[in-house]
Amino acid sequence: MPTIHGDSAIAGPHGARLAGKPAPATPDVPESRRTQVRRPRRPIGSAVMHAPQVLRALVRADEIWLVVLAAFLGCATGIVVWMMTETTQLIHQTLFVIKPYQRLSAMASLDPFRTVLVPCIGGLVLGLVTLGIGRFWPRRTVDPIEANALFGGRMSLNGSLIVVLQTMMSNGVGASVGLEAGYTQIGSAIASRWGHAFRVRRNDLRLLVGCGAAAAIAGAFNAPLTGAFYAFELVIGTYTLVAFAPVAVSALVSQAVVHALGGSIFDLAPEVPAHIDALDYIPILALGMLCALLGISIMRGVTITEELFRKSGVPVWLRPAIGGLAIGLLALVTPAVLSSGHGALGLTFEVHESLRWVVLLVVLKAAASAISIGSGFRGGLFFASLFLGALLGKAFAGALALVSAQHAIPQEVCALVGMSGLAVAIIGGPLTMGFLALEATGSLPMTVAVLAACVVSSLTVRRTFGYSFATWRFHLRGEAIRSAVDIGWMRNLTVGRMMRREMRTVRGDTPLRAFKRDFPLGAATRVIVLDDDDRYAGIVLLPEAHADADDDHKVRDIVHHADVILLPQMTIKEAVAMFENAESDALVVVDSAQERHVIGVLTEQYALRRYTDELDRRRRELSGE
Repeated sequence: MPTIHGDSAIAGPHGARLAGKPAPATPDVPESRRTQVRRPRRPIGSAVMHAPQVLRALVRADEIWLVVLAAFLGCATGIVVWMMTETTQLIHQTLFVIKPYQRLSAMASLDPFRTVLVPCIGGLVLGLVTLGIGRFWPRRTVDPIEANALFGGRMSLNGSLIVVLQTMMSNGVGASVGLEAGYTQIGSAIASRWGHAFRVRRNDLRLLVGCGAAAAIAGAFNAPLTGAFYAFELVIGTYTLVAFAPVAVSALVSQAVVHALGGSIFDLAPEVPAHIDALDYIPILALGMLCALLGISIMRGVTITEELFRKSGVPVWLRPAIGGLAIGLLALVTPAVLSSGHGALGLTFEVHESLRWVVLLVVLKAAASAISIGSGFRGGLFFASLFLGALLGKAFAGALALVSAQHAIPQEVCALVGMSGLAVAIIGGPLTMGFLALEATGSLPMTVAVLAACVVSSLTVRRTFGYSFATWRFHLRGEAIRSAVDIGWMRNLTVGRMMRREMRTVRGDTPLRAFKRDFPLGAATRVIVLDDDDRYAGIVLLPEAHADADDDHKVRDIVHHADVILLPQMTIKEAVAMFENAESDALVVVDSAQERHVIGVLTEQYALRRYTDELDRRRRELSGE
């Protein structure tokens, strides 16, 4: 090696050192140990900081870790379900002065003053709280079905907490709504937040939202199979083997957590016959059709109530108070119309009332449910539909016994069939209700009869009405959602994202002679024509222009599709429809229908290819490939 003199740098293992400073002495270490390289230990703090990245990588790489995440989600959701249930029961005890072991809807009588005053004042407080919340949180909160259908499973946790607060307030003051909407909302929102934190894929995020809903229903009804198929039928929108493990684990863990904390308030164990005759299926199927008609009437009743309040001019914040006053007056007849009806449902299977009283109770409870939702109380109709369906089945059995005592069906059978049939009509999910009957009774013949009635109820609603309660509410808002199947990708795939900005333009007053000179054959397929104000005026095809022998013609004389334009916010479905109607293989994209300034061009071939690719990707996701 060359010798370095003077003040030149001395090379070292970590860069250059100034001359004049002696190099450190090399320790006397054996040659075999000198060649060994020691890796520096990672500090504990660094390992903790990198733990989230490691966990995210595990969840994205292996579906086993997604199942583990679903188990933790089930645990968290079960705790929240139990806390909401106990808090609402405590509110009932405080406001209506009942015992801890008593249920509001199962009370034989209540203080008349409190019965009328609590729902009315509670509705006023709810209206004022909702008005105040709207000041700092004006955004509309989406539910799990809408989130999975349009937004890839993204939900707002803060907005969901507001929904939970409103639901607990509504149920707590006696409004005829259930807590199930709040259960599924918060469970799915927690799942969405966790999925976002772990940066899971879109399809996995939708799956986690379904896991949260499954855990909520499983914990609320002490029925893991019911919760799992609630998620498949209503929140995820389809069933796959890949999705079964995380959804089932989430539901099982939630049910176990709620049971360990004190048990679910849904404790239904009716006695049913060991065998159901084939001849009994005729009235059972007829009962399923009646359930569908009552479900449609309730959904229509909610809409009519909302319309009446809207036309009355009553302020939005005051409507729950008026609705609460009406509910309180109905509750003077029987407290069974209050709250969701957990306690009253148990009495339906235990106590035999007269047919006239049961029919009256059906009318009162249906009116209370429609008034509660229509006046602005927040909550769901899941459990209310179960209670109403059980009452309808009981009334049907009583009427059948009056017609023919020989062919009478036990009231418990008709009550279970009506309970499931009406829930299918309003909520949807025939398999969900079938498994609920199975887990409540343990009877396979009873489950078969319930499924038969659910099929009839579902078909009747789809043929005569077309919507469940959730999708009917979407329809009223202008959303074309029939289920939780993911169509949000179609809205995200807009013309603005697919268009090509490179394009060639020409003025409309350009003579064909100049046009042919500037655009020879082969230079392009089409040229966009602009007017004097740089606005879109049409498309000219090069072969057609060169085939025109009259060179004195202007370009504007041979343009096509001058009135057909695409807007950047159009979805791919709308764009494909425009191509079909215009019978063109390319259309121009403008900034707005008023300005008509050209910003790009989209071809039918490219749009169809992107559409086909996305459809194939969704198909593979649904099939678990």
